[in-house]
Amino acid sequence: MRGLSTAETDIVEACAAEPMLDQVQSWAAVNSGSRNLDGLARMAAIYAEEFGELPGELTLREPAPVDAMEADGSLKALGHGHNLHLKVRPDAPVQLLFTGHMDTVFAADHPFQSLSWREEGVLNGPGVADMKGGIAVMLAALKAVEKSSLAAQLGYEVVINSDEEVGSPGSAPLIAETARGKKAALTYEPSALPDGTLAGARPGSGNFSIFIEGRSAHAGRNPEDGRNAVVAAADLALRLSKAKGPRLSVNPAKIEGGGPNNVVPDRAVLRVNMRPFTPEDEVRAKSALDAAVAMVAAEHEVRIHVHGEFGRPPKPLDPQAEKLFALVKRCGEDLGQHIQWQATGGVCDGNNIAACGVPVIDTMGVRGGAIHSSDEYLIVDSLVERAQLSALTILRLASGETF
Repeated sequence: MRGLSTAETDIVEACAAEPMLDQVQSWAAVNSGSRNLDGLARMAAIYAEEFGELPGELTLREPAPVDAMEADGSLKALGHGHNLHLKVRPDAPVQLLFTGHMDTVFAADHPFQSLSWREEGVLNGPGVADMKGGIAVMLAALKAVEKSSLAAQLGYEVVINSDEEVGSPGSAPLIAETARGKKAALTYEPSALPDGTLAGARPGSGNFSIFIEGRSAHAGRNPEDGRNAVVAAADLALRLSKAKGPRLSVNPAKIEGGGPNNVVPDRAVLRVNMRPFTPEDEVRAKSALDAAVAMVAAEHEVRIHVHGEFGRPPKPLDPQAEKLFALVKRCGEDLGQHIQWQATGGVCDGNNIAACGVPVIDTMGVRGGAIHSSDEYLIVDSLVERAQLSALTILRLASGETF
């Protein structure tokens, strides 16, 4: 390690003493799929005990109310788990935000539930990279920083939410609340590439459930009296797909509806994801959605109700974010780590934080890959690497280093 003070060296070396691999193996053994409320409650209790070793006030916060559209167009309350919230030294001169998520994409009945070694130093398992490994990195870095004389200059909040993998609908208000007034934020998604490359700019994301109400009729005797909701949904899907381009991706993902072959279907639901690359693209995407809905409603003589929103705002790489990346890059150089970044098509809570005007790096977690699949893996050496990178970044932010 070059360019580190004696105090910095002591702190980054303390990261290596933390039992991160043991933690990841233990945590990954608990299924915490986004809809597994019992599993999420277990993880929340485990994380509350682990993060309870840090100073400050720790609470498990209720999620905000959320509803979802059913296949018949009705809205139903959708439950989410509690969200861990830790507040440390709120009056300190430097205030930071650290976020992660306890949920995974693997449901309680998913076949991928166990750990195995792909090869020496490469651990395969549900959530080991995304992001139970990242949470272990965050905790190790914060525990090390608390041993520094600079800790008194640093205040921070930690949010570990339960619904990131489904868009953070129940935790978005908490994220916005805790982002206020922060100098910077670090989020512990896995690196964008196995070599440790960070994610830079990200598109936004909007999920929409669109209910089409037509009119039923006999398919043989008087089909002309019917208004086919499934055909209208298909037409809407095609129109929306034509709105895609280099700065907007559109994915009509599912059509639900219909019934017996001899009945003109009067109800259908179209599920669509839209990903605009800039705030201006988001405005254009919403206009394209509104225009397509209006045209289909008029041409097919159906009623249409749109449920959903752009829950992840676009995250362009603005000048403040570029300066924060440069600071992390310098920290990496002093640790002998080569840090670079690139734009990615994925979205995460970093989108929401950046929308609050706070510069954020949202891939400070482990190196690994194949996330969201049964091949997901963690490169074990990256636990110490990334904890040290976080600790040094936090120390330098606490010292008042500008970016």
